[in-house]
Amino acid sequence: MKSIKTSPHIPTKIEVKEVGANKIEVTAYPFEAGYAITLAHPLRRLLLGSSVGFAPVALRIEGVAHEFDSVRGVVEDVSHFIVNLKTIRFKVKDDSESVSIDYKFIGPKVITGEDLKNDLVDIVTPNIHLATINEDAILNFSIIVRKGIGYVPSEDIRNLISEGYMPLDAYFTPVTSVTYDTENVLVEDDPNYEKVVFNIQTDGQIEPLTAFKNALSVMHKQMAIFNSELNIEVPEVSLGEEDSPEIRVLSQSIDSLNFSARCFNCLDRSGIKYLGELVLLSEDQIKNIKNLGKKSLDEITVKLEELGYPIGKVIAEDLAALLKKKFSN
Repeated sequence: MKSIKTSPHIPTKIEVKEVGANKIEVTAYPFEAGYAITLAHPLRRLLLGSSVGFAPVALRIEGVAHEFDSVRGVVEDVSHFIVNLKTIRFKVKDDSESVSIDYKFIGPKVITGEDLKNDLVDIVTPNIHLATINEDAILNFSIIVRKGIGYVPSEDIRNLISEGYMPLDAYFTPVTSVTYDTENVLVEDDPNYEKVVFNIQTDGQIEPLTAFKNALSVMHKQMAIFNSELNIEVPEVSLGEEDSPEIRVLSQSIDSLNFSARCFNCLDRSGIKYLGELVLLSEDQIKNIKNLGKKSLDEITVKLEELGYPIGKVIAEDLAALLKKKFSN
């Protein structure tokens, strides 16, 4: 028998899984009917529009007056060179908002993104073609790389750069793809609850999980105006490392993972209460759990694979330290 609700159900489960290079899948559930897409759509927009990245915003080529010019000994004309340059993705090595970089290349040479790497910037798209220089040709150019969000047209950049530089349309967004799907899940015999599954991919300038956390932070900050002006009482939500989606996933209790009774009892008697404690164990440590048989070991192996933490996976030192601190309390 259904009851009359006085407040919407609060989702309790979140799963984060690596599914490829710079690509993750984030799953959250269960939501009330219609709530999943209500949350998913603005988050997708924020991921694409508010994620911070780097892009070349200005270019100066020795001997070139404008973008429709050409350079002696360079196969590509300047407009083609600019198109190629804008597809190369930069990552500034320090915390600088802007860096100016000078380059000099002598032909014959095929220049790719890899050749632009130096002490100031890394290149996350090293195989992108930039230009081809013929024999005896010299190409001197300078670029300005800046930090920003979204897309900024060259007209808005013109007044921000020094004389002699050509402004470029800047594509800062490091998130290359965000999709989401919703599906129904069963909660207490009610099949109308929903699950949302995000697939997030970045170009390598930023980790996809970091981009997702940043989008959540932006959403909270944008909505905070209503809290402060209308005196709405809401629980404070921390977005620090200890409350990250990954930490919440690893904080799941073992009894929520649907292990068989035999497997669960072995883990429970060994003092392993949470997924994070299990993930921190080496393969030998798991095999040496008292009374853990092969069938239970296989069960654990499959489950950890499903969750994106296969046995033996190296956990980042900072994450391992957070987990150890959390589970020692």
